Amino acid sequence: MAKSLMLTLLAILVTSLTGPVVTPALAFVPGKAGFQVKFREETSPYGVIGVFVLPGEVLLIEGLPSTDGTTYDLEASYGDAGRLASNKWRWMAPQEVGLYRLMVRQSSTSDSVTLNVFVMVPYKELKGEYLNTYRIGKYPTIPLKQLPIYRPPRGFIELTPENEEILVSPHFRLKQFICKQEGDYPKYLVLKERLLLKLERVLERTNERGYRAETFEVMSGYRTPYYNRVIGNVKYSRHLWGGAADIYIDESPRDGMMDDLNKDGKIDYQDAAILYGIVDEMYGRPWYEPFVGGLGWYRKTKSHGPFVHVDVRGFRARWGD
Repeated sequence: MAKSLMLTLLAILVTSLTGPVVTPALAFVPGKAGFQVKFREETSPYGVIGVFVLPGEVLLIEGLPSTDGTTYDLEASYGDAGRLASNKWRWMAPQEVGLYRLMVRQSSTSDSVTLNVFVMVPYKELKGEYLNTYRIGKYPTIPLKQLPIYRPPRGFIELTPENEEILVSPHFRLKQFICKQEGDYPKYLVLKERLLLKLERVLERTNERGYRAETFEVMSGYRTPYYNRVIGNVKYSRHLWGGAADIYIDESPRDGMMDDLNKDGKIDYQDAAILYGIVDEMYGRPWYEPFVGGLGWYRKTKSHGPFVHVDVRGFRARWGD
């Protein structure tokens, strides 16, 4: 039997025997707006979402649905957005690196979606292994199997004490994805919007299953090639491209360790198996197609608790420790 199927069946069995953990607390709020916003190849239903662009990049924004009589307005903290239709705009990013806010508002309801747009530092600004004083390292010169997803990133988000708390989705902040290596500000990271959308979907489903979590603890988000090599990880880890996160639930108690999800008095692989199973069950549904990627689980060690890896590589991959 395939290992991924075994893990999913294990998660279902554990849940059926123990029942989900329902914490007496306010109901989970997904943070969705009454409409969706499309940009590039992404469509977001959330009231806030991070968007990552290069200096001078043109961003096309669309409010959905676009039925007759539904109109939208767009407010920009910088520049003017050229209206292309009642629900579409063309906005050009400034040349200066930093955070800029766009707000799409549905005229009839005043419901709104905030795009926290980060203008990145272009990849070409990398000098040797450094961006300013922050060590990035070297990206592979040859993409794995010549896949485009393994080409060097377009740019790097600049993280500062002023912007690290900014929401990049309803339940995740920018600082949760920064590389764990030491270094002074500014720090730099790569992050994919699609990963944020996937994490929000998984978080919502986790709460629907009765496992209370206001966010996931991100044990590892972005990794610089330099840090990835130091910790001995594989050369083509999806963490280098900002499309992967190692996650666990840390709510009760908040102690830097996976919660005892099955309430057996132990923190072990069975708790990771539950979260693994929740993610794996989403595979195959039509709406999940854009989020297909890697899914792995890891046991507790002396240095960390059990956790689950998720990514958005674009094709299915499964593994377990």
